[in-house]
Amino acid sequence: MSHVKKTRKGVVVRLEAEEAALVRALMEQLVSLLGDTPGGDGELASMGIAENAVKPDDPVLARLFPDAYREDGEAAGEFRRYTEMGLRDGKREAAQAVLDALKDPGADILLDKERAQMWLRALNDVRLALGTRLDIGEEWYEEAERLDPRDPRAPMFAAYDWLTMLQEGLVRALW
Repeated sequence: MSHVKKTRKGVVVRLEAEEAALVRALMEQLVSLLGDTPGGDGELASMGIAENAVKPDDPVLARLFPDAYREDGEAAGEFRRYTEMGLRDGKREAAQAVLDALKDPGADILLDKERAQMWLRALNDVRLALGTRLDIGEEWYEEAERLDPRDPRAPMFAAYDWLTMLQEGLVRALW
């Protein structure tokens, strides 16, 4: 079972081999989902501005990159042009920090405050992605308890619950 502990040197995360494999697989899927930034070609892209950034059709990406102005599509599009590339890069960087830390299976993972924050962001992104795919609402825990263990969603509900506990452990260790 995973363990998160605050020490003088930072936060130590200990994951069982199966837990580390799950986190690795989810982070790899997140990096793949984030893909390349739409509208990321051209001269403006070199300055972090997406030429034609639009709200993603994929509900998970739409959840990870919501409109900043729900009532004003034009303002939302402008905001997205100037921010989405940087946000995607930040999400990729956080997921990659988790993947880099998982390179030595079975070893304790020592995170300084910055790396722990990156882990929190990446875990949150994975939880948002899973939650969107599972259509998790306020009553999700009761729904998960009623699931037949053979339901194909059951492992993902369990993963969501476990990721929630891991994220909570990190939050408690940091504050």
